[in-house]
Amino acid sequence: MTLHDEIRERLAALAPVRLELRDDSALHAGHAGNTGGGHFHVVIVSSQFCGKSQIMRHRSIYQALSGLIPHRIHALSIQAIATDEPAP
Repeated sequence: MTLHDEIRERLAALAPVRLELRDDSALHAGHAGNTGGGHFHVVIVSSQFCGKSQIMRHRSIYQALSGLIPHRIHALSIQAIATDEPAP
């Protein structure tokens, strides 16, 4: 299973109605502080985010990806959207 697949599988626990995952690792190869983990951008829309602050949404995502950060995932950009909010 690829890292991309593993991230998608783990985030499935948040029951997303939309999940976009982009691997930006090639754009950051060799920069200072990168110990080899990947750089990812995620857009996730879920009803589980309804009524939750952005901080709580991000915590849910980090919990789902526990153990992958910081070694396999070096950086993660997150757009977490509740189903009752307008999509970007």
